[in-house]
Amino acid sequence: MTSDLKPVSLRRVFHIPGYDPIHPRRYRELYRSESAAQARISGYDITVQGGSAGELFHWFVQARICGQAVQARIDVLVWADIVRASMAQSVGATYLQLVQTAWIYLGTGTLRRLMWLRKGPIIAALYPVGMLLGQLLLAVLAGWWLGGLVQAGLNRALGAAGWGGGAVATDVIWLVRLGVLVAVSLFLLRWFKARNNRLFAHYLMHDYAFSAQHLGATPPALDDRLAQFTGQIARALQDPVDEVLVVGHSSGAHLAISVVADLIRAGHVPAGGPRLALLTLGQVVPMVSFLPRAKQLRADLAYLATQDALTWVDVTAPGDGCCFALCDPVAVSGVTPPGKRWPLVISAAFTQSLSPARWKALRWRFFRLHFQYLCAFDRPKDYDYFQITAGPLTLADRFRDRAPSASRIDVAASKYTSMVLP
Repeated sequence: MTSDLKPVSLRRVFHIPGYDPIHPRRYRELYRSESAAQARISGYDITVQGGSAGELFHWFVQARICGQAVQARIDVLVWADIVRASMAQSVGATYLQLVQTAWIYLGTGTLRRLMWLRKGPIIAALYPVGMLLGQLLLAVLAGWWLGGLVQAGLNRALGAAGWGGGAVATDVIWLVRLGVLVAVSLFLLRWFKARNNRLFAHYLMHDYAFSAQHLGATPPALDDRLAQFTGQIARALQDPVDEVLVVGHSSGAHLAISVVADLIRAGHVPAGGPRLALLTLGQVVPMVSFLPRAKQLRADLAYLATQDALTWVDVTAPGDGCCFALCDPVAVSGVTPPGKRWPLVISAAFTQSLSPARWKALRWRFFRLHFQYLCAFDRPKDYDYFQITAGPLTLADRFRDRAPSASRIDVAASKYTSMVLP
């Protein structure tokens, strides 16, 4: 650490997860295990202690990195209950969501514009559509085949009894076949849904439908929750800490952007107070910002891009097929303002920061890779989640000499440049 940098001794971290129905203790245990692994690899000390299982879920971290002692409190800003409520759908409702969501992305031209950016997240977006339609086709074919067997058996039985050939008997047999078709199809569709923890088709469909249901506008229940998040972070900015760091992962990234924008607009960042920093990880901002009614999100993107009151670093990786890797969320959304400063777009460079053996083990585990930003790297470069959240440097100091990734996409998506702020 150079002598002109003021080390951090106390930090508050607020983590906004993506669309995730799991209890926030998952993030604490992930932090506990992965920070220990990174500490062994990188040669520093880090300990996770305590925590609260109440409404304000948090834990404490003590670390000694580069000879500096640091304490941090990490809060998970919970919206898993909203996610679970949105996922409480029947099989039929999920297929209705599929039709509605596909119509929104296709009918508004959003999907076409998204395809101009990165193919990986588009494949991820199309995966639940293909998987759910494939499941439906298999279920119907199985039901039709089994119904045919039942029909043939009934024809033989009625024929042997001398009751075959009549119109009434034929109609009854067809009704039985139709009943078998419906029963078998529903059984198989529910069987597929029960295995969603492996296939993820229903989960991803609910995720995309949640963002698309209001054409990009924030759902009312989530809007209220974001206001609560803003209040929690605003109170932390009054504490005697050195840095307040807001982390948004996956679809939590665009929520973090809106929360931080509201903080600054409302004057909650005191002069001479803690440094405010925003870290967005594995973001999928264009999935929302490209939708026609995402006016507030686009306004927040343009607003934050010029602010001196924060440091904003956006980290993605081309190896993560579930994010818009190295896409500047401000620029590609077509809202680049004069004097743009943020975000600093950098790559976590999975193929370089993971050993060949580790990369080979993770390469095709797409959803696990999407969480790699929160995990240990066995060949770490300048991105280290645990040094960022529990190390002695602020986000601004850690990346103050870092140039943006040369391969970033920092121009508006094709035929999207005419977007203007409301």
